[in-house]
Amino acid sequence: MSNALRLAKGTFGRVALLDMDRPLVRHAHPHCHVLLKVEGADAQFSVGRRMVPLTDESAVLINAWEPHAYAHFDGQPATIILALYIEPDWLGAFRPNWKASGAPDFFTEAVGATTPAIRRLTRSLAEAMVHDPGDAPRHERLLAELMIAVVERFTDWRGTPYSLRLAAASFVDHRVRKAARMIEADPCRVGDMNRLAGDVGLSRAHFFRLFEASLKVSPRVYLNVVRMERAVQAVAEGTASFAAVSESLGFSAPAHFSRFFHDHAGSSPTAFRHVSALRGGDYETLR
Repeated sequence: MSNALRLAKGTFGRVALLDMDRPLVRHAHPHCHVLLKVEGADAQFSVGRRMVPLTDESAVLINAWEPHAYAHFDGQPATIILALYIEPDWLGAFRPNWKASGAPDFFTEAVGATTPAIRRLTRSLAEAMVHDPGDAPRHERLLAELMIAVVERFTDWRGTPYSLRLAAASFVDHRVRKAARMIEADPCRVGDMNRLAGDVGLSRAHFFRLFEASLKVSPRVYLNVVRMERAVQAVAEGTASFAAVSESLGFSAPAHFSRFFHDHAGSSPTAFRHVSALRGGDYETLR
């Protein structure tokens, strides 16, 4: 069963070391998202409408809010993946226009050939997370080196002023903006999309078309993104029972929440909380 081996969180966002042997449902993240292979079999992801490979020499590059899925096939061996979920403000501290990592076209391609430096930094960060799980400063230093190499390799960050890119990406119809605010305010209460469409003054069909045109994801995917980000925070940082977290996010039973979490994060909530709580001195080796 797929599970998290390690998790690092901070102002940079989060980094998960995942042992993957089952598919993930189509989902999205509010961060730029980089997937790097550490060990195991080559793998593949569906990004947008493309199937792209994750190998020793290729990275999968996913823009903020871009729908994607892990396409694991029956009988395929497991893969250890370093998954980066990076906050734009943190990247913007390196160069102001790197804050454009929150824009929908930061990565121009969904897959790119890695360099020896990227492969070395990927392995170094994965090993540091396993062998020294409590050394947060070292993790962030390695992540910074890795993301600088990734951005310089895979983006046209010199091409357009970040202010124009973000401005172009930020226009959202006021009715879609209202619906998004309602979802963010209380995802537990937003389950009926027909009602949500009516609440913002649109027919269901028009609402879905306008929402996806504005935010690049469907209302249901947006709701799931909000639920998942709340779930990650509650599981990783909190002490509430999973039953309480499940109820707060609108799931009818804890088992439904656990399946949702595993299908989106590649890990059970139990394993995710465990690796979030690890401190230095708890060692194991990459298999």
